[in-house]
Amino acid sequence: MLNMLARLHAAAAVRRDRGATMVEYGLMVALIAVVVIVAVGPLGTAIRDLFDAAKNSV
Repeated sequence: MLNMLARLHAAAAVRRDRGATMVEYGLMVALIAVVVIVAVGPLGTAIRDLFDAAKNSV
């Protein structure tokens, strides 16, 4: 009986960890999305300036 309770407790702990892992992955994806959004602004401006310089030199 004690062995069965120990297995149930271990299974519940795995489920709790799995839920925490999904939350952590969600936070990482959100952080990556914020970094990409922040990086795209200056990068887009730099690329536009590069093309404008090329256009003006032609």
